Amino acid sequence: MYGFNVTLKTTVPEAIDRVKDALATEGFGVLSEIDVAGTLKKKLDLDRRPYHILGACNPKLASQALEADPDIGLLLPCNVVVREEDNGDITVGFMDPVAVMGLVDKEGVEQLANDVRARLERVRDLLTAV
Repeated sequence: MYGFNVTLKTTVPEAIDRVKDALATEGFGVLSEIDVAGTLKKKLDLDRRPYHILGACNPKLASQALEADPDIGLLLPCNVVVREEDNGDITVGFMDPVAVMGLVDKEGVEQLANDVRARLERVRDLLTAV
C-alpha cells in the first residue's frame, strides 16, 4: 500500500479547506494545488469528477530529509488527494511516506518517514473528528 484515506460527507471546496487547516496543526503547508479535473477538461475536453492534488510540506521535516539525501526532493512533497466519488462522498487520500521513503537507503530516513506518517495519520484522524 502506498497511501491511506478517509471519506468525508462535505463538498470538495470545504474538504480542501479542512485538509489545509488540519495539515497546519501538524506544521504542514500546501506548496502546490493541482486541479486535475480542470486540467483534463481544458487540455483534453474530458469531464471528470473533481480531483485535486495538494502538495503538502513541513519545512522542518523537509530540511531534515534533504540533509539525509539531496535527491530525496524527487519524492517530495507529500501528496494529498481530494476527490469526489460517484456517490458524492469526498475521499481524502494521503501518500504513505513510509512506503515512498522506503526507496531511500540513507541513515535516519526511515525514522523521519515514520514521524511524517504519524503526523499525516493525525491529520486524517482530525478530519473525521469534525
